[in-house]
Amino acid sequence: MNEKRVILVIEDEKTISNFICRALTANDYKAIPAFSGKEGLSLFFSHGPDLILLDLGLPDMDGMEILSQVSGLPQETPVIIISARDRESEKVKALDMGADDYIVKPFGVSELLARIRTTLRRSDRLKLSQGSQKDVYHIKDLTVNIAKHQVLLDGEEIHFTQNEFKILELLCIHAGKVLTYDFILEHVWGPYGGTSNQILRVNMANIRRKLKENPSDPKYVLTELGIGYRMLED
Repeated sequence: MNEKRVILVIEDEKTISNFICRALTANDYKAIPAFSGKEGLSLFFSHGPDLILLDLGLPDMDGMEILSQVSGLPQETPVIIISARDRESEKVKALDMGADDYIVKPFGVSELLARIRTTLRRSDRLKLSQGSQKDVYHIKDLTVNIAKHQVLLDGEEIHFTQNEFKILELLCIHAGKVLTYDFILEHVWGPYGGTSNQILRVNMANIRRKLKENPSDPKYVLTELGIGYRMLED
């Protein structure tokens, strides 16, 4: 029998928390409730859940603060935001900070479970692909160290945002292959990423600028017009 997937539910409204936990338990997940940000962080580090359901309006801290602390950690635990905040700016901010999905309250059980299944599948595929890949990639005078989350250009370290690094990592892992816009958007921003290529274009422009790329004669990343991007092989 397979071990149950553990889901940490950080939600201060007990009625909603109980509703979510009952639905998770009924669908063969192990639900761990937390009613504050501090309790949620403590349970995250002690239990190592497979996924986090995170409310933003917590009594002791903003959910964005929790997101910033758990995103990008080595265990790469996926996070689905569950919030009453329905402004597009809030969604974009959360997704940019590393959230995998964003559900607006009120929501149905079927939708929640579908989002959880999709997020866990994507997380499992990514971990599997990373497990079979090397840690350091060299493309000409560019070095990308996945394990250390470090980028060196001609020996000099360059700072990349979390999402910029994710794009660069994805391109390195699949060097020589064309990655479509949708493929990159889904793997970096999750389901909401597919709504617009603009966010990807902005991040790619920043990456090229930091790599000192000449758009007319790129050394590292080629643009396949209307399709996506391809990292050159060394």
